[in-house]
Amino acid sequence: MLPVAFRRRTTDRRAVTLRLAGAAASVVVLASLAACAPEPGATATPTTEPSSPSASAEPSGTPDPTPTATASAEPGASIELPAACEDIYSAAFLASMADMTLNDPGVTLLSTEMTPGLEILESAPTIRCSWGAPSEFGLATNVTIIDQAQAETLEQTMRDTGMTCAEYEQGTMCRIEVEHLTEDDVVAKTGETHYLRGNGWVATHWINFAPEGYTEDIVATLWG
Repeated sequence: MLPVAFRRRTTDRRAVTLRLAGAAASVVVLASLAACAPEPGATATPTTEPSSPSASAEPSGTPDPTPTATASAEPGASIELPAACEDIYSAAFLASMADMTLNDPGVTLLSTEMTPGLEILESAPTIRCSWGAPSEFGLATNVTIIDQAQAETLEQTMRDTGMTCAEYEQGTMCRIEVEHLTEDDVVAKTGETHYLRGNGWVATHWINFAPEGYTEDIVATLWG
C-alpha cells in the first residue's frame, strides 16, 4: 500500500504494475540455519599409570574418537538484527544523505508488494527504515531475519514475478523497475530491490528515488 502522498492512479491501466504474486501455502518455519560448530574437544584422558615405575606413561585402551565438526554456515553468512537504522549504512552513505529525512513518520511506503514478503514482515524480526518525506519520491527498506524456508519462498516469488536475479557477494540480488504515467502525464518510476544471504533479507521499495549503490552499501555494512 502506498502512503497518501504517493497514491496516484495511472491513466494507462495496461501499464506494468508491481502487484506481485503470492507464494503458495503458508510459510513453514523450519530450523534456523546451522550455527558455527565448536572446535573439536581434547583427546581422551589417559588411564591410570601402571604400578611398575619403569612402565611408560602412555594411556592404555582406545581413546575416545575426536568430535567431528558439523557443517556450519559460510563465514559471515549470518547477521544480527541492527538496533537502529543508522547501523545498516556506512558512514559515507549517511553523509551523502545528509539532506534527506530518515524515518519521516508520514512515509508509510512498504518495502515490498510481494504477498509472501508482507506475511514474513508481519512476524519475523525486522527493522524498517525510510528516506524522504511524503511526496512524489522516497524509499522504504526492511532488514529482516529469516530462515532457509522463507528465503527459498522469497527467491522463488521474486523470479516468478519477473525480477532479474543474480549472484552477488555470496548471496542473491533481485531487482525490478517499472515506468508508468501519472494522472498529470508525468513518467514515474517505481521498483524493488532485494538481497538474500544466510539468515538476512534486505527489501527495498522505491518511488522515483533509487540511490546508486544503495543496497550494495547495506550489504557491505551488514555482512562486511
